[in-house]
Formats: sequence, structure tokens, C-alpha cells
Amino acid sequence: MPLPTFDRILPVFFYERITTLLLTDATQRGATVLSWEEVSEGSNSEAPFLAVVAATFALLVRAEPVPQLHAYRVQLVTDPSAIARFLRKLRSQAPVKCRPLIRTVLQQLPALNGKEQMLPAELAIALMAILSEETTAQCQSCQPLVTAALNERQAQERLLHQVTTQIRQSLELPELLKTAVDRIREFLDVDRLLVGQFGQTQGALHGQITYESCRDGSIPSVLGLWDECWQWSALPSSSYQRLHRGETIVVSDIEQFYAEVPCLQSFAARWQIKAWLIVPILVQDKLWGVLIAHQCDRPRRWQPQEIEFLTHLSQHLSIAIYQAQLYSELQQQKATLEQRVNERTQALREALSAMEAAHRIKNDFLATMSHELRTPLTCIIGVSATLLRWPLDPAKQREYLEIIHESGTHLLELINSILDLSQAELGRSHLHRSAFSIRQLCTDCIEVVKPQAHRHQVNLHHQLMIPPSRDRFSGDYRRIQQILINLLSNAIKFTPAMGEVILRAWWKEDELIFQVQDNGIGIPAHLQPLLFQKFQQLDSSFGRAYTGAGLGLALTKQWVDLHHGWIEVESTEGKGSIFTVGLPAIPSEPLSEPPKVKLDVPPLATTDVLVEPEGRIVLVSEDEATATLICSILTTAGYQVIWLVDGEVERLLALTPIAVLLAEPFSYGDVQELVDQLRQRCTPEQLKIFILGSDGNYQGVDRYIPLPINPESFLQQVTMGLTSLAISAQ
Repeated sequence: MPLPTFDRILPVFFYERITTLLLTDATQRGATVLSWEEVSEGSNSEAPFLAVVAATFALLVRAEPVPQLHAYRVQLVTDPSAIARFLRKLRSQAPVKCRPLIRTVLQQLPALNGKEQMLPAELAIALMAILSEETTAQCQSCQPLVTAALNERQAQERLLHQVTTQIRQSLELPELLKTAVDRIREFLDVDRLLVGQFGQTQGALHGQITYESCRDGSIPSVLGLWDECWQWSALPSSSYQRLHRGETIVVSDIEQFYAEVPCLQSFAARWQIKAWLIVPILVQDKLWGVLIAHQCDRPRRWQPQEIEFLTHLSQHLSIAIYQAQLYSELQQQKATLEQRVNERTQALREALSAMEAAHRIKNDFLATMSHELRTPLTCIIGVSATLLRWPLDPAKQREYLEIIHESGTHLLELINSILDLSQAELGRSHLHRSAFSIRQLCTDCIEVVKPQAHRHQVNLHHQLMIPPSRDRFSGDYRRIQQILINLLSNAIKFTPAMGEVILRAWWKEDELIFQVQDNGIGIPAHLQPLLFQKFQQLDSSFGRAYTGAGLGLALTKQWVDLHHGWIEVESTEGKGSIFTVGLPAIPSEPLSEPPKVKLDVPPLATTDVLVEPEGRIVLVSEDEATATLICSILTTAGYQVIWLVDGEVERLLALTPIAVLLAEPFSYGDVQELVDQLRQRCTPEQLKIFILGSDGNYQGVDRYIPLPINPESFLQQVTMGLTSLAISAQ
């Protein structure tokens, strides 16, 4: 059982009286004495002590200075084992020449182990007399010391309260730490106080001194530095592990403590460090950084209350740092959420704008269609009703029929434009490239729009700067022709009487340029971006003076894009417009035209038949009106026609036809399968297969004839399709 130890803070003079008494008694008894003067070589850097070892007892008196109280913390130790531990630690730190004295005292202590330790009666009575003879005077002399200690304790509590209050009131970590290091340095009266923050990158320790407070300008600043000033890599590995465990590193004399670490010796001299106190800052059980106090002018024995105070402060700082981290994360999440809300709001606004735009386009479309559809339908219904109710002379009948035909043609063009635009926007439009003459293309386009120019009294002509050697171009003839017709038709429509419209064409390196120029009404600059949007006409201020569904330029832009070309416009209001189209030439060899068969026959009239071969034409159609019209046209032209409702192969072949016409819609089965079965039984020279409808890219079909049926065009298509069959039969 360990012996009790006397431990009390006493004025300095009490320690002096006790040591004087013990020295006198030891001299009388012949006991061995070891004092702090003998091992410290007159230095005042260590706490004073006195060890006495006699034949029957051992006694150690230790005194730790308490600078704030101008007193000693006095301990009386009588346990030989405790005295031996103290002396062994003292021997490891004492100069070499002093170690024999300490060894002599240590050699006498084992003899006292196991014996009952009891101070001689006269020595015990003398010690009691010293401690009690002037109790009143002692209390009076201790009163200022107690008051000073209480004041220091109150100051510590006050500073801790201020720091914790600031932590509760502010979540700004830089401001909090900056204020804290200044206040702590002043309170501890140290030369330099630092906050360092650790970090790990691929297992390597790194960090930075982030906050600093120095006594004055003579103390060098280390703010922003790390290993070059703190030499963490040179510290014993156990030091960093101790910080991880939350332990404090206390070094009163750098030069002595790190005597075997030369780099730390030179580093301490460079930055004027004599003593340091390092307290870890643990945030959520992880080492965030350290709180470091430096004494730069002399070694310093750090007092327990100083270590305790700095430890408490580090705990409060860890709370503040954790709160600041949570606040930072909250602010970041708030910013992210605000960004997402803004993005979502913007997306909703854009969606709303798009919906409103779509609603406007729908209204514009309905308004345009109501006019564009109602006008020709009114003509058709009104004129046809007149024909049905009143008998008219042949000339008037023909005039009315021409009105019906023109109105129907206009409706067909409008519906075809809508379907073409829909196919283009869905990406289902394909180019059917072939080689053709540029001059012939321009001439054909001029011929198509010439009647319109004549009606509007507009002068129409072309300027072709195409050399004969470069008159061939590879592209979709029908699409390019429609591009030019749309541009020419618009130019004529918006050019007043006696105006002029010019079509130009020329090569610019490997790019074919078409240009349509007019001196019409022009286009305002703010309306030009709307030109190539569908269902857009220039402005409502034009009223319905200029008809049209607003699809021509939108389709033109789509077809130009299919050719990987470009289109642009230059226009001045009141002076006219210039539309320019550029189409790149295909770098590969141009596609060859199919070989032409030269026939020794006169030109056909629109209702003549080129060749009248023997055999039948079988029509497969479920629509009675379509079948009746086709049968009437072909029968009038001299063909033998048989109409079937379904496409059963054996029945078709039993009729030995020379051609089969398959009319849309195809609800009677798989068209490709039917064509394949027919091709397995008959070659193209034996049987022609025509599709009445859109181009469905069916394999084995000889010709596609578009719907609705134009009698002249339909008869010519059938005749041309049967020509090769007639020639092969000859």
C-alpha cells in the first residue's frame, strides 16, 4: 500500500524552513543528502528539491514554483519506491558528472524496501511545529496568494466563457480563430500562439499554419508555413500518434528534450523556439489540427493549470470547427438547392414559353388553315352546286370545272406540303440523287412559274453563268426544283406589277449557287428570323393580301439542309429581297442517268398510248372510288382492266396479267410478301408491279405512282412503265 504524501501550496519561506530543518537533522544522524543545487549546477530552471536517506527512513521534499502565486507547491514523499523513480528520471536528465551522486543515493534505497517507514519522533515534532507554530501568520500571508489564484481561475473561466459565447454567436470560423489566438496568447503570456491544420494526401502528412498571434515584431512570423518551420517529419513517430490519441506534447526545453535530433535543434534556433506546448484539436474523433504555444526567449516550465486551460480551449475550438463545417455544408447544400431551384424555374419558364409559342403556332396554323382550306373548298362546293342545280352552256361548264380543278390542285399542294414538312421533321425524308442538267433545271422552273408571273404582270428571266463543262449536278432533282419554285413563287407573289424577278446560277469553286432576286416589298429586319419557321407569314399587318400557308420557306430550308447546303437572305424594306442557296457538289463521281431507249414513234399526246401490248392489267384496291376512277382512265385508253379487292397470288396469276397495280391503303396483308411471291413466279420482263401511293422502299417494285390520281400523269406513268415490257416482247 503506497504511503501517504503531503501535497500543499505554501509560501516560499515554508519550503526554506523545512529544508533547513532536514539538513540539520541529516547532519546529526549522518544521513545521505542530495539537493537540487548539487545536480543543477546553479541553474534555476528546475524545481528545487531535497532528498534525505537515513538508516531507518527516506524523505523527499519537492517544490514546484507557482509564479502567479509567488509560492511553491510542496510535496513530502516517504515511499522509497517513489523516491527511487524520481531519482532515476533525474539521473537521465542530469549532467554526466552529477550522475555518481545520484547513483550513491539510489544504492541506499533498496535497503529500506519492505521496512516500516517512520520518521523519528523529534523530526516529526519539529516538522509539525514549523507547519503549526505560525498558523495565523501563515493564513494571513496566504490570503493574497489565494486571492491571486482565485483571480487567475476567474480570468480563465471568463476567457472560456467569452470564447464559448463567440462560438454560439458566430459560425464564421476565420473570425473566431483569429480572435481566439490573440486572446489566448495574451492570457498565457507566450511569445507565439499558432493554429495548424493537418491534411492527408496519399498517406503523406501535410498541412499549414493558418492562424498566428505574436507578442511583437521581433518574433518571426510562420503564418502559411508547415514542415519547413515545424519539421513534423523529423518528430518521433510516437508524437503524431499521441496527438491522434488526444494527448498533449509538453516540452519545457527544446534544446535538452531533442538533444538527439540535430535538425530540430537547428530548426528551433532558426525560429527562436525554446519551449513549446502542443495540444491536439480533435473534431469528431479525427485529428483536425493543433494549438501550439511557443516561448521564444527562454525555456519554460509549463504549469498544469496552463496545460488544462489550453486543453479546455482546444475542446471548445473543436466544437466551433465542427459547427462551422456543418454550417459550410449547409450553405453549400443551400446554394446547390437554390441553383437547382433556379435551373428548374428556368426550365419551367422555358417550357412555358415553348408551350405558349406552340399555342401561338397552333392558333396561327388554325387561322391560316381556316383560310387556305375554306377558300378553295368554298369554290369547289359553290361551283359544283351551281353545276348540279342549273344547266349551263359547255363554255361555262368548262370554266367552272377549271375553277374546281384549280382549287383542288391548291388543296393537294397544301396537304402535300404539310406531309413533306412532317416527314422532314421526323427525319424520314430521303434524297433520291441523280445527275441532271443545271440549265435544264432552271429552264423548267421558269416555265412552271411563268403563268403566275404573267398574272401578276412581273418580268421574269434568268441569268445562268454555268459553263457547258460543268452543267451536270448530282442531287434530288425534284427537291431542288421545288426549292427554286418556292423561292420564285414567293418573289413573284410579293413583287408589284411591272416589277422584276431574276433567277441566277453559278459555280463558286465546288459549290453550286442559286440566287433569286426581286424588287418587291422587302422584309423588315426584325421579321427576317421568322422566315424559315413553319406557319409563319411576315406580319399580320399584311392581312390576307398575300395568300399562303407559310410552309414554302420552311420546306425550302429542310430540303437545303438535306443536301448539306445553306440558305441566306438579304432584304431591305421597300426595295426588295435576295435569297441565295448554296449546294455542295458530291466529291464522288456523279450518278449516271438510266439508259434511254430510243423509240421510232411520234411524240405522245396526253391521252395516247405508246404501245398497246396484249394482256391484262389487274388492279388491287379496297377503295371503290379509286378503283372506279382508275378503271375508267385505263379502259378509255384502251387497256383491259380487272379489279380485285384482295391480293391473293394464285388468283392474280390465273388472270395472266402484264401488270399489277397495288393501291393504298394496304389492309389486305403484307405488301412486301405479296411482291416477293409475284417476283418468284414472274420476272420484271414478264410482269410489271406498280404501287399507287407513297414511296415505301419496297423491293421488286417497278414504279411508284403518287396519289391522288392526276389522269394525264397517271396514264403517262403506266404507259412508260409498260414500254420496256412491249419492247422486250418485240
